[in-house]
Amino acid sequence: MSGKESNGKTSMNGKQKTPEKQPLERSGEGTRVTPDMDFSSRALKVLAERGFLRQCSDIEALDRLLSEQSVSLYCGFDPTGPSLHVGHLIPLFAMAHMQRAGHRPIALVGGGTARIGDPSGKTEMRKMQSVETITANAERIGEQMTRFLNFSADQAVMRNNADWLADLNYIDFLRDIGRHFSVNRMLSFETYKMRLETGLSFIEFNYQLLQSYDFLVLFQREGARLQIGGDDQWGNIVAGADLIRRIEGGEAYGLTFPLVTRSDGKKMGKTEKGALYLDPEITSPYEFFQYWRNVADADVEKFLFLYTFLPAEEVRRLGALEGSAINTAKETLAFELTRIIHGDEEAGKALKSARSAFGAGGGTGGPAGGMDAIPSLEISETEIAEGIGALDLFARTSLCSSRAEARRLIDQGGARVNDRKITDQSELIDSNEVQEGEILLRAGKKRYFRILVI
Repeated sequence: MSGKESNGKTSMNGKQKTPEKQPLERSGEGTRVTPDMDFSSRALKVLAERGFLRQCSDIEALDRLLSEQSVSLYCGFDPTGPSLHVGHLIPLFAMAHMQRAGHRPIALVGGGTARIGDPSGKTEMRKMQSVETITANAERIGEQMTRFLNFSADQAVMRNNADWLADLNYIDFLRDIGRHFSVNRMLSFETYKMRLETGLSFIEFNYQLLQSYDFLVLFQREGARLQIGGDDQWGNIVAGADLIRRIEGGEAYGLTFPLVTRSDGKKMGKTEKGALYLDPEITSPYEFFQYWRNVADADVEKFLFLYTFLPAEEVRRLGALEGSAINTAKETLAFELTRIIHGDEEAGKALKSARSAFGAGGGTGGPAGGMDAIPSLEISETEIAEGIGALDLFARTSLCSSRAEARRLIDQGGARVNDRKITDQSELIDSNEVQEGEILLRAGKKRYFRILVI
């Protein structure tokens, strides 16, 4: 961070500052976007029609800007894990729609901010990770973003905030950036209100300053005028726009998306095993496909709008299907999204395996070919001949995350071996169950796992 001063003040990027402007004080409340709003820009029309919009700092001004010129916009993704998950899909799809409407997405990998951890939506402090782990995670999620955005010819760019955050001088940062933030205002945002009840560390309290600084740097270096994100990011986003007005006298905007829940009120992307990841080594393409194939009827149209690029007319047609015909819409949703994440070949294999497992008529028939995409485990013929307890066998698969979960599955009548219901936890599964070199396990009505006998 450069810190030399002359007659005027020098900013951290070395540029001579203009006399400091007193910004307009804005409340944390933006414009809540409603379905009856009419937009002139193609980008907002598409996002509104598909259900992406929640809140905007100045929706009318942003609509005019998006109508008049190509706008650089950004969204941040902290690499706190080795893979993106379903919770990241909404901003990824939103950036893709914005790019298709002629705008320039900046995918910001938070290699710097991940070293602190965003307190938004969390009830306790994130576990600290090593710089080496964060760097490895950043490389993996960066590759996953290429499935949504076209990074050729500067149509989209990827940046890592570690490039400007990792070597900041703390004293200079406090003097040049920290002085623009009101603690009282920061505490007015819901994220901090909630965490004050359970405990908020000083390092997490700094997160909003760093995210705001990201917006300022991208405004200065990339011309970013818009930051997008989930509605839990609202406080951080508008703080960044305020910082830009204070330091550069420029106008920047914030736009947030609703936090998506299922029709039963539960959080999206959660399974019995935990989060649903985009990395096939963590969540197999078949498991990924099956999650979307099994969504509730009431969610199908909403999810087709949010999680595919199908035209609106086709989404409405599929969403209007009733009875058993709605399964066609669910299959389309699962195939389209699996194809985007894992490619045509894996999506096709998952579709074929799902149809085989359930039978051509949607029943619960056994193997009929095309089962390769179903998760599997190899067990020796010798071990199978000796017999494995049903509880132990199910606990060794991805159908159950623990022995306790396997026990509940059997006790509740949801465990099946080759379509035979298992009622005794200690029952031995042996060579008598092997059919054509494998044993098919099932949990509930729709989750399958193959035991390959070698």
